[in-house]
Amino acid sequence: MNNTILEIIRLKKTFGGVIAVNDLDLTVAKESITAVIGPNGAGKTTIFNLTAGFLAPTSGSLIFDNQDISGKKSYEIARLGISRTFQHVQIFPEMTVLENIMIGRHVRSRAGLFVSSLLPYFLRKEESKIQEDAEKYLEFVGLQPVSGKHAGELSLGNQRMVEIARALASEPKLLLLDEPASGLNARETLLLGDLINKIKDTRITVMLVEHDMELVMDISDHVAVINFGQLIATGTPSSVQENQDVISAYLGE
Repeated sequence: MNNTILEIIRLKKTFGGVIAVNDLDLTVAKESITAVIGPNGAGKTTIFNLTAGFLAPTSGSLIFDNQDISGKKSYEIARLGISRTFQHVQIFPEMTVLENIMIGRHVRSRAGLFVSSLLPYFLRKEESKIQEDAEKYLEFVGLQPVSGKHAGELSLGNQRMVEIARALASEPKLLLLDEPASGLNARETLLLGDLINKIKDTRITVMLVEHDMELVMDISDHVAVINFGQLIATGTPSSVQENQDVISAYLGE
């Protein structure tokens, strides 16, 4: 049985004369937590943008769940089962917390967000089901008590939880978290780590780009280290910590 959910093969992305990702090979195991770390500008977010379809690769392949997704549109990839959050929180601040989650749920609706927003009679039942499902994801991340608040009124930590819940609402097989601990305090970071483990327990694979090394080493099954768009080390957290190339390039002497 193939235990790989994502296989990145000789992936390359250039912007003019700048090589952001350079012949990268990486595999991600199903139902695991894989952290992608490296210095600023190493190409980590570009890898996520390529995987989620926000960018098209210059060359190379991305195989997700045995299907080549290289160059597919982001909405096509979302329907196949990849969802992501962003380095800077992207929510709809004037909408309620619940409405933000419902937007993520519309990926799995039969009519889609635009048609559903018109609320023809035959879709009202589906809209009610979308709301019911969204409430379950709010409960999963612990935000049900604030479901009626405007999302912009929440703390940064809770806004990140809204974004994660919205991503989960699309029923991903692979969840990409881009610097989820950025801006969080120590308590919020601990809660985030608990939530990521909880997500893994639901059999969702998680990839995260993260600079908080304590969080990375605490929750990750696998760590991939990127520098100048290339993979310089991969393995368990403990093995990566002891890798001399990693120490020199990123973790510091």
